[in-house]
Amino acid sequence: MPADPFHHPALLYRSDREYAAATTAFVTEGLAAGDPVAVAVPGARLALIRDALGSAARDVLMLDMTEAGRNPGRIIPAVLHGFADAHPGRHVRIIGEPVWPGRTPAEYPACAQHEALINLAFAGRPATIMCPYDVEALGDEVARTHPVLRDASGERASAGYAPEQVVEGHNRPLDEPESCVSLRFDRGNLSAARALAADEAAARGIAGDRLDDIRLTVAELGANSLDHGGGSGLLRVWQADGRLVCEVSDSGHITDPLAGRRPVDPRQAGSRGLLIVNLLSDLVRIHTRPGATTVRAYFDLTT
Repeated sequence: MPADPFHHPALLYRSDREYAAATTAFVTEGLAAGDPVAVAVPGARLALIRDALGSAARDVLMLDMTEAGRNPGRIIPAVLHGFADAHPGRHVRIIGEPVWPGRTPAEYPACAQHEALINLAFAGRPATIMCPYDVEALGDEVARTHPVLRDASGERASAGYAPEQVVEGHNRPLDEPESCVSLRFDRGNLSAARALAADEAAARGIAGDRLDDIRLTVAELGANSLDHGGGSGLLRVWQADGRLVCEVSDSGHITDPLAGRRPVDPRQAGSRGLLIVNLLSDLVRIHTRPGATTVRAYFDLTT
């Protein structure tokens, strides 16, 4: 059996100097090979790489991951697939850094699941996606989400590689809110669920396009409940940690680990609700099991 053309190393670095040296070497090797190259890292790191690359930076797609990957569930469809699919049939190189200082405890499980699911999403595709991790702030899950570990001494296989365990390990019941407003809905009152979420958002200063995003998110989650979750659901809305949280639960079960993370051709018929939710939200958390699914979409509140 031929080797998988997909390569997914974690870059373990100890200083800005190591970070800049390893990332720029990765980029310049790709450019020399004629590979399309993208760098999606937090803004300060982006500037570090751009400065180190000099004039070669103009040949690289540069993305601030704190914006493009604000929601970890958006990274695979919008960032990684978005770049790879723009270069069909070619090997691509991408640096993707989904974890940075300031990521909250609520965001980390989504980041870990994202890293694990990259392996499934890109299996068999000609791509190398390298993910930098600061050794000083390193969690033990990096060895389970990446088949290869890379540092200043070279590459080695990860003995602890177990991405499926990471995905399922973070598929846990979500903490209960202290208080919330709620509405049970079915086909007769889904519009009331959209209106409730919009009213709660507007009361907290959300307006314009972002208010439309919340209406659409609740509409898509509600439609999923009607079509795949037993024909009804429960909407709950509350504020926590500077975010508006819109949660929809029903009696469905999401069995596809990449649900909501595959780009969908707009000409193709079928459900794309979770994809839309991932693209619009600042964070999405899901707990699913036979007979019960809960999806939470978080929207940052501006102060």
